Amino acid sequence: MDEQTSHEQTSHEQIGTAGVEVVSAVGRYDGFYEVVGVKKPGGRGCWCMSYRDSSVTDRAGYMQRECATEPGPGVLAYVDGEPAGWCSVAPRASYRRLMRSRTIPVPDPDAWSVVCFVVRPRFRRRGLMHALLAGAVEHARAHGARVVEGYPISSDEPGRVDIISGYVDTVALFERAGFERVLETTAHSGGRVRWLVQRRLEPAG
Repeated sequence: MDEQTSHEQTSHEQIGTAGVEVVSAVGRYDGFYEVVGVKKPGGRGCWCMSYRDSSVTDRAGYMQRECATEPGPGVLAYVDGEPAGWCSVAPRASYRRLMRSRTIPVPDPDAWSVVCFVVRPRFRRRGLMHALLAGAVEHARAHGARVVEGYPISSDEPGRVDIISGYVDTVALFERAGFERVLETTAHSGGRVRWLVQRRLEPAG
């Protein structure tokens, strides 16, 4: 793992017997690539660009530049020093698709947005999403955010969440992290309604 910068906020949590560290993706493009990058030669994939600007052709290059400048595109979870998970969190204004969305409103344009999670297969079902969300909130707080919001699917309906919907996770996950439901959007994922949830923050320190 790359050396952590002095101003960075870090979240530590124990999951099973493995220590988890959640840190900013700034200076850690290699970790981002391990979790999110497309390994197949010539493969396109999302590269976490869907909400940023899906028209970009050099997605790897775009995210490499994002990982080189503050505040960065999100946070990474490391388990025993190995990149294991990713959460995209950044000022809402940096997500072009969100700012133009007709289904997810913009009640607070200065909010930071949590738009997706990715956990590598062998680290799943170990509670890593909780650590990622906690780390995302602290990362946003450290960079002056006063409001953090997400757009998870409703957890009120019975049944299993499909893998695509799992990228935005559920309202229940966010509520356990102190977020509150603000409004029901007209957006859907996997047939489930998506909520806009927010958590208001006190300044860091």
